[in-house]
Amino acid sequence: MIKKVLGRTGLEVTQLGYGSMGIRGPRTWGIRVVSEQEAESFLNGVLDAGINFIDTSPDYGISEQRIGQYISSRRSEFYLATKCGCAYTQHEDHLEIDHVWKKEVIERNIETSLRRLRTDYVDILQFHGGDAETLQREGLIDVLVSLREQGLIRWIGMSSSLPRLPALIELGVFDTFQIPYSCLAPEHDEWITRAADPGAGIIIRGGIAQGGPDAEIQRPALNDVWEGAKLDEVLTGEMSRAELILRYTLAHPHCDTTIIGTCNPHHFSENQRALQKGPLPDDLYREVTRRVHIQKNGTSSA
Repeated sequence: MIKKVLGRTGLEVTQLGYGSMGIRGPRTWGIRVVSEQEAESFLNGVLDAGINFIDTSPDYGISEQRIGQYISSRRSEFYLATKCGCAYTQHEDHLEIDHVWKKEVIERNIETSLRRLRTDYVDILQFHGGDAETLQREGLIDVLVSLREQGLIRWIGMSSSLPRLPALIELGVFDTFQIPYSCLAPEHDEWITRAADPGAGIIIRGGIAQGGPDAEIQRPALNDVWEGAKLDEVLTGEMSRAELILRYTLAHPHCDTTIIGTCNPHHFSENQRALQKGPLPDDLYREVTRRVHIQKNGTSSA
């Protein structure tokens, strides 16, 4: 599987990573419930396919526990990223999630995550949101630096989006950024480049989930972009909509890895086949960009 260097971390990550929100289990949110047997099979299938980057979070239900239970014995085969700033309460029928930017929350998160994941360290610990002013005022970047010095984490990351992203990039302290992006939701294009230029590694989320009419989770506003841009017209040969969207994401020059979150074996195989075909050709990439820009802004970007 194709690998790229994740910015200044030097980690050689596969261009497809796996986002474990889908294995969050029951009593959380949404309608997708993956059984223990399915989670075990799927997680091992991810590694068997050669994917070496797994993203999770303490507020993704029981995903961390499942990673620890089913693939911690294969820890040398993958890089592990989780998050912090997560305050959550498990109710009888749902998981209540909040983000709290306090030292004790960060320290509790990493302690809990390491225990659940059955590992001594995580490769990347990412703030799960937060703004630059609060993180500085509360001394939370120093907290992560201390965790790194203790050997509990290797690199410091940020999972964020506009409007907070510019100030976070300006801090110049993050080794990686996890940023949403797809051809139908390209608003962060410029900021991905700005984050990458100083050397941060770029993890794209939503590179396929921010998809069109065939997406596993339907987002009507994105379907409208697909239809308005008439992207069915640019599909070539047997190219599916999902293939176009994923290969567009892979064509971004600063996409080091894009995390897919499907638990559907058919969709997973489809993603693998799309990856093998590589990024979209330049001319098709430009045409999709032009059509989406017109749909969103009324004028061509050219």
